[in-house]
Amino acid sequence: MTPRFNPSLMCMDLTRFREQIEAMNAHAAFYHVDIMDGNYVKNITLSPFFIENLRKITTVPIDVHLMVSHPEEIIPLCLSAGADVISFHPETANNKLFRLLMQIRQAGCRCGVVLNPATPADSLREYGHLLDKVTVMAVDPGFAGQPFLPHTLDKIRQLIAMRAAHGWHYLTEIDGGCNANNFGTIAASGVDVMIVGASGLFSLADDIGEAWRRMEANYRRETAAI
Repeated sequence: MTPRFNPSLMCMDLTRFREQIEAMNAHAAFYHVDIMDGNYVKNITLSPFFIENLRKITTVPIDVHLMVSHPEEIIPLCLSAGADVISFHPETANNKLFRLLMQIRQAGCRCGVVLNPATPADSLREYGHLLDKVTVMAVDPGFAGQPFLPHTLDKIRQLIAMRAAHGWHYLTEIDGGCNANNFGTIAASGVDVMIVGASGLFSLADDIGEAWRRMEANYRRETAAI
């Protein structure tokens, strides 16, 4: 089964924003937008303003990952900008987890959580029924280019088993290190969505259409025996 690919736009060439988005519009399952505040993680990346401009040139669902200390302050801005999916780290919810999930859902947007490498799958047992997507970090959050942590795929398998056992509906997604070195191992976990960044997609060719073709060829080659 070919997964849904979700390009991480913090890794794209922003000087070629329209060109690259228009080339990927026919292929991408989602567009992944990382928003970092320099506090929860020591990096600052994209913003609700970026989402607003992306929305003008695509109908692909915009998938927002909030790496911020106060998601309650950023969620309304992302909703207004046109986000389709908003996910945050549960430990940042500041005792407002159910309220934030319901705020996102009631606005007609899909909601999710992001689990760090050290966060167990069963931590979402009390609210898994509300989730549309669960993202598992295969690296520590905040910076691209970190080595892939293979043990995080056990968490994907646990989440898939929990989903089946409870009749939940969330997609599983892996973030970090999705490239030709790991496509086979990742695909074998049964994950639904792969976030692809510099090593998996954007560095493969100067032309993003060619880079996408090479990424898919890498995936087919590495998963042929599965």
